[in-house]
Amino acid sequence: MNEATSPKRVALVTGGIGGLGSEICRQLAQAGRRVIAVDLAARDERIGAFRQEMADVADTVTFEPGDISDFDSCQQLIARIEQQHGGVDILVNAAGITRDASLRKMTPQQWHELMQVNLDGVFNMCRNTIEGMTTRGFGRIVNISSVNGQTGQFGQTNYSAAKAGVHGFSMALARETARKGVTVNTVSPGYCDTPMVAAVAAEVRAQIIAGIPVGRLGSPADIARAVCFLAADDAGYITGANLPVNGGYFMSF
Repeated sequence: MNEATSPKRVALVTGGIGGLGSEICRQLAQAGRRVIAVDLAARDERIGAFRQEMADVADTVTFEPGDISDFDSCQQLIARIEQQHGGVDILVNAAGITRDASLRKMTPQQWHELMQVNLDGVFNMCRNTIEGMTTRGFGRIVNISSVNGQTGQFGQTNYSAAKAGVHGFSMALARETARKGVTVNTVSPGYCDTPMVAAVAAEVRAQIIAGIPVGRLGSPADIARAVCFLAADDAGYITGANLPVNGGYFMSF
């Protein structure tokens, strides 16, 4: 089905005002989706910048505050969206944080804070949208994992565990919903040109780029393109898959 002539699906993107999230919102809007960016309400300056960035697609992109680490907050969020916009057809779980430390120095707080966002958040959002998707007979869920969930990374036992867990979760849910018209897939970005990577020391960043076969960092557009592919109406025969977008940094069969 041509996306331009398909129904105007409602797409919800968590972490929607972040480096990756905002580009995902843009590309989904350009594909004809009605997009709702979900993020913490406390980031006033970033919310304002996001609205300016989305000026050319402002008629189809809106912001909705929400705390994905809290189940009740997610339940209330989805209820509001369903009342205002209709059911959620496409869910992109892009919200994520880091709390880096070697395991010997990692505190229980660093572990739990990260899990509450990076893994519990995926459960909270999927749990509150899956019933509507299966009832309507259509849904696209794309969960953002990471190359470090595949390879592990020094100082990221919490992050790597959560991101590996995201794909395990996705495969299991894909089996539960496959006959209901709902696909569940994972995109695993490599190192991308985002503020998080820009904060890395220049010499470390140079080492990272040297290890990427295509010779550059990824862009948010590279990741958003993969998300839009999996979220398409005619992508119904792809489910339980992990799509690595890492420039060849990690390859597996």
